[in-house]
Amino acid sequence: MLCFVALDDEVFKKYTLKCVIFAKKISSMHVELNHYLWLSAFMFTAGVIGVLVRRNAIVIFMCIELMLNAVNLSLVAFSHFLADIQGQMMVFFVMTVAAAEAAVGLAIVISLFRNRQTVNIDEINLLKG
Repeated sequence: MLCFVALDDEVFKKYTLKCVIFAKKISSMHVELNHYLWLSAFMFTAGVIGVLVRRNAIVIFMCIELMLNAVNLSLVAFSHFLADIQGQMMVFFVMTVAAAEAAVGLAIVISLFRNRQTVNIDEINLLKG
C-alpha cells in the first residue's frame, strides 16, 4: 500500500485519512477455512477432469500435479486453522513425492517420445509386441 506524503498539510491529512480507511478495510477482511477448501476442491476437480479428458501425457502429469497442489492447499489451511504444524510437515513430504513423480514422469515421456514419436496416450501400446 502506498501513502503519498505532500508538503501541504491539507493534502497530507486527506491522503493519510484515505490510507487509514483503506487499511481498516483490508484488516476487516477475513479469509475463512471454507474459502480455502472451496478453492482446493475446485483445483482438485479441474485436475481430475484434465486427467480423464486429456490424452497428452504431459498434460496428464500437469493435472496430477494440480491435484497434489490442491491437497497441499487443504493441508496447509487445516494446519493453519487448527494451529498444528503436522499439516505443513505433510505438505513437505507431498511436495517431495511430487517432485520425484515429475522427474520420473518426464523421463518416461521423453523415452516414449524417442521410441514412438508421440506423447498421445491412445497411440502408445507398450503391451503389444
